[in-house]
Amino acid sequence: MKRIAVLTCGGDAPGMNPAIRAVVRTSLDRGWEVFGIRQGYAGLIAGNMAPLGTRDVGGIIQRGGTILGSSRCPEFKTQKGRERAILQLHQQKIDGLVVIGGNGSQTGAQALTRAFIS
Repeated sequence: MKRIAVLTCGGDAPGMNPAIRAVVRTSLDRGWEVFGIRQGYAGLIAGNMAPLGTRDVGGIIQRGGTILGSSRCPEFKTQKGRERAILQLHQQKIDGLVVIGGNGSQTGAQALTRAFIS
């Protein structure tokens, strides 16, 4: 069974909760386990994640912000911070990570991918 995690980071933006809901529902339909990471990359580094199910994402489309919380994380910009993030993903046996956010969030995801591969 695949295990994926989803996080939101940077500033809150419209559509974050619907995106979380879509990730969770699609993953569960495929038989995957889904974990929500609270407070973005800071939560990833700290290992702040919990399973998400259908009930967790029911009725969130109308709510503003993000149910997972969001933060900016200067520590993630360092190699040591990214290494800690990768360690958390390995320890939790996470196969994939969905990052919801803007340009900075995607730049962080790209840096994490590079660090993970090397």
